[in-house]
Amino acid sequence: MSTSALKQRIQDEMKTCMKSGDKPRLGVIRLIMSAIKQIEVDERIELDDERVLAILDKMTKQRRESAAQYEQAGRDDLLVQEVYEIDVIKDFLPAALSDEEVEAMIRAAIDSTGASSIKDMGKVMGILKPQMQGRADMSAVSVKIKAFLNAA
Repeated sequence: MSTSALKQRIQDEMKTCMKSGDKPRLGVIRLIMSAIKQIEVDERIELDDERVLAILDKMTKQRRESAAQYEQAGRDDLLVQEVYEIDVIKDFLPAALSDEEVEAMIRAAIDSTGASSIKDMGKVMGILKPQMQGRADMSAVSVKIKAFLNAA
């Protein structure tokens, strides 16, 4: 298996940052590469774009949660760093889906699974997660799915 295109893009960006001396951005990119390498070493595999996207999505989610906690605690210095890291990670994620696109995908998934209650939420999430990975906040999508299923 060859190196994923996304992983290669991250490595190229790391080299660019090294040459330009952009130390803050380089630090975040090194964190990303470290997370990728950790999984590759642990599982003795080379990651494909889908797994790299899952890592980036997870890193973004962790930073959003941290940012919310820092905001509540009034730690603006740490909040600024988390927001910066989110912005750098987002540069490697695909374009975000609009609310209309998310709702259309949810409706299509509900129709295709025949979901009629909250009990069927797992089926709907199973279809949507691979399609939306890195393109939408899955916790927000989950809330929308619940709203659709409760209205049904």
